This record gives sequence, structure tokens and C-alpha cells, in this order.
Amino acid sequence: MQTYASTKQNQSWFSWFLRGVLILGFLILVGRLVELQIIKGNFYRNLSEGNRIERIKIPAQRGKILARGGEVLTGSDFSHITGYLAETNENEVGKIDPNCIEKGPFKLGQIVGRGGLQERYNCILSGIDGEELIEVNSLGEKIREIGIKKPVTGSDVKTNIDYNLQKTIAKEMEGKLGSVVATDKKGHVLSLFSSPTFDPNDIQKALTDSQLPLFNRAIGGLYHPGSIFKPLVAIVALEDKKIDADFRFNDTGVVTVESIYGNYSYTNWYYTQYGGMEGEVDVTRALARSTDTFFYTIGERVGINLLVDWMKKFGLTKLTDIDLNGEVLSLIPSPDWKEKVKKEKWFLGNTYHFSIGQGDLATTPVGIHRADLTVLNGGKLCNLKIVGDTTCINLTTKSVTLIKNLKLVEEGMKMVCQTGGTGYTFFDWETKHNGQNVLCKTGTAETNEDNKTHAWFIASLDDLVLTVMVEKSGEGSKVAGPIARSIFDDYFKVRP
Repeated sequence: MQTYASTKQNQSWFSWFLRGVLILGFLILVGRLVELQIIKGNFYRNLSEGNRIERIKIPAQRGKILARGGEVLTGSDFSHITGYLAETNENEVGKIDPNCIEKGPFKLGQIVGRGGLQERYNCILSGIDGEELIEVNSLGEKIREIGIKKPVTGSDVKTNIDYNLQKTIAKEMEGKLGSVVATDKKGHVLSLFSSPTFDPNDIQKALTDSQLPLFNRAIGGLYHPGSIFKPLVAIVALEDKKIDADFRFNDTGVVTVESIYGNYSYTNWYYTQYGGMEGEVDVTRALARSTDTFFYTIGERVGINLLVDWMKKFGLTKLTDIDLNGEVLSLIPSPDWKEKVKKEKWFLGNTYHFSIGQGDLATTPVGIHRADLTVLNGGKLCNLKIVGDTTCINLTTKSVTLIKNLKLVEEGMKMVCQTGGTGYTFFDWETKHNGQNVLCKTGTAETNEDNKTHAWFIASLDDLVLTVMVEKSGEGSKVAGPIARSIFDDYFKVRP
């Protein structure tokens, strides 16, 4: 039987147990309050603020792309220079441009540059978005402004582009397929035009256009350069002492090659078209008349291996370093290349075709422009730049001999645009410009389509060097030449 004392002892124990539970609960409550208010107070305060504070992005303005005179480059006439703008895609979100760490990761819906300078200089052109903090009620209505972080506008990019020159070229190339490249003699790009153009504000239309307006022909197109390649071959033959200023060649219209497979005839264009023969020509006359047989002969004397080595010096086996994405390498064929790619031997006829800018030889407009520029600027190989300065290196260490040979080739190019040459659209230039001489070279390059040729024309005066190419349009003198003349007339303001 339980006694009164034992019962009282049990009640005392139970009472203390209840007190302990109450004290423990109180301590837990106090601890939780300390955690919420002190330890994690900022976290939950920010979480609470997010429910009543709305962050509104203030987009930053992009910098402008400017011509050298300060004009803003916009619209289709400059589309292949500037590129266009678009939103980031899913694959880009969260990534950081290693060259633009300070701008942070790409965000969904962020505007970025696509193509052209907009893409190449996106980091410079893009700004830093701002943010406005506002307090809203349960209906999402603004109660008050809490704070604002102003956006930072992107920096402008000033180019070497001549605004009026580019507009003139765009007008002259309207409705044609092709490209025009213009630089000074140090490689600063004054104009770069690819036709057709596109509207940077209507990319969907450009994507469905069968003429591929988004394709930049100036840096991405590969074409046989035809006779605008001949000044380079002339320099090689002169530098290698295979010919000199006194060398004479008698053109009979045809060069015949005898082989175990039979006889092969390689004709001059003048003989093919008109049955004519040039007779005795030196290197200047051969350039003026673009005499194919002369260049077959000196190409054979030099040999393909040395020709290829010199094309490396002329920069044709490397990119021009122009500040646009999408440039491709020119194709400079060689016996090794032909054996590897075509599984065929190299024949003398291949060297003949190479020597007149035909065969498997294919260059970009910017590539052949830079190579010919070395002939016109005293033997300096320069990279091409739309933005900023260029760097140039000497073509060869034999400067005295090279300068002499360059002058000889320049004399031939001057004769191209004088009476008797092939650049007839410039025959009256000296008269209208007080004896100023334009250096020219015409080019008519065969294609894989019968009776369709690429028209080329290079012209140089003072500090302007211009290369015009019109796809599958006819002869260089008849198609590209008049375009070059109109551009020169406007640039140099010819008298009526």
C-alpha cells in the first residue's frame, strides 16, 4: 500500500519535470528569436523586402560606331562594317566574355553585337545597365522610389572609314554582286563594301534572301583574281633576276607546250578575242596590255615553288588581320597541295594558269588588295584595320633593288590607264587633273560558268588604293573600271 510520503515524492518529481519542460521550451523560443532577429535577421529582412520592393532594369545605351569624321555609321550602306544587334541566346546566358570580365555574365534578353564591329567591339560598345528600386503595394502599384543606380553608357568606337566614300561606293554598287575595298597606303580601311547589303533592323528578311546579303564577300568570298595578280608575278621575276627592264618578249598570240601527252596551246586574251598579236613587249607594256603569254613565260622561268614562296611574302597565306570576324584564307595552290588534295601531279600548264591569276588560285578581295598594296606603297606588307592603327613590315631586306623594281611595275600600272592600256575609263584623267597619274590594273577572271567572268579593277592615286570586284559580270575594263572611275571622280572632285 502506497504511503502519503511516497505519493508526495512522486508529485514533487513530476512538478519539477513540468518546470523543466517549460524552461526548455522558453529557452528554445528565445534561441529561435535570437536566430531570426540577430543571427539571420539580415537574410529574412532582405527576403521580406523582396516581397515589397521591385527592381526595374534601366537598359544602358550602347556606344556609337563613328566614321573618321565623326558621322554615325548606320543603315544598310554600312551593314557589313557595323553588323547588327540581337538578344543573347540560351547558350550564352551566364557566360562571361574573357575579354570583358568587368561587364559580368551575359543575361537573358541582353542586347549584344552580331557580326561586324558590333560583335568585334561588343565589350567597348556595351554599357552597364542601371536599376531602380521602388516600393509597391499588394496590387503592384508604386508607392515610393527607394533608390536608383544610373546606367553607364557604352563607349563610342571611332573608325578609319570615310563616310562619303562609303556612300558613293554603295551608290555605284547598287544592284550588283561583289565588293569594294579601299585603304590608304598603310592599310587603314577607308571603305569596305559587300553587295548586296542588308537592313540591320530586319535580319529575318536577310536570312531568306537567296543572294545571301549577310555574307561578307569582301572578307569571306574566294575568287580567281585574274590579271590583278600579274603585278605580283612581275615583281617576283624581277627580284629573282629572271627578267629586267631590258627584257623583251615577242607575243605571237600563243604559247605551245609539247609533252608526251600531246601539244597544248595557251593563248593571249587579245588573240582569243580579236586574233591580234602584241609583238615585242617589255614588262611595262605587258602590264599595260595584260599580255598573258608574257606572264606564262616569266612564270615558267621563275617556277611554281618560288612563286608560292613569294606569295607568302605578299601575305596571301595569312589573314589580313582586319578587325571583322569571318575572314577566310586565300588558296595558294602548289605541287604538294595538288598531290594531297586532288591526287594529281603539277604540270607546266598549272604554272601558266597560276601566273595569270587563274587555275586553282583563289583569293579574298581583302587578301589580293593587301598583296597589291605592297606594290603601291614601296614594298610594305601592312595589316588592314577598320579601327586603330596598322603595322607594316618590309617585303624584303633588299630595299634598293626592290624599290627599283617596284617603280618599274608602277610604270606599267600607270600605262594601264593611259592610251593603249586596258583601263580606258581613265584615259582622260591626266588631262582633267593637271597631269596626275592613276596607277591601275584590270582583271577579268574566268569562272566555272561559260561566258561569265569576274570583273576586277585596282586603282591608286595619292593615298587612296581601291579594289573593285563584280561577280560574273563581264570584263574588268568594261564593268569594274567605270565603277572605279565614278568613285574617283567623286573622291577627287573631277572637273566637268
